[in-house]
Amino acid sequence: MDAWHSLKIPSIPEKIHDVEASVAEVLEEHDFSGNAIFAVRLALAEALANAIKHGNRQDPDKQVSVKFRIENSSVTISVRDEGEGFDYNNLPDPTAPDRLELPSGRGVLLMRSYMDQVTYNDKGNEVTIVKGRGVEKCAQ
Repeated sequence: MDAWHSLKIPSIPEKIHDVEASVAEVLEEHDFSGNAIFAVRLALAEALANAIKHGNRQDPDKQVSVKFRIENSSVTISVRDEGEGFDYNNLPDPTAPDRLELPSGRGVLLMRSYMDQVTYNDKGNEVTIVKGRGVEKCAQ
């Protein structure tokens, strides 16, 4: 399966779980490890939340586009909003002492921590995340 699959959702936070669950189901069907699926779900939820909240400012008339494909050893997912984009190279450090207790600001850090690759388009309104299939260790 190396064809792109696409879907669009309105900028409504409640739609995040539906997309996350749909992608996870496909990953399970393609024998991705439990750890890989967990990581993808977490990063995808963050990407969608950022697109809805920051990119489209929760405007339900604006869409978030999601496309994904599974290749032999990995899944690639792109999330694009209709917003102005942002400067992903100049984000405040969420681990700085003055930011530790803030209720948000860790999504990009989480995506970078859990994914094998995280890239943005030049405008900053589309993130592409890549995760390898992973290998489950058998209990002995």
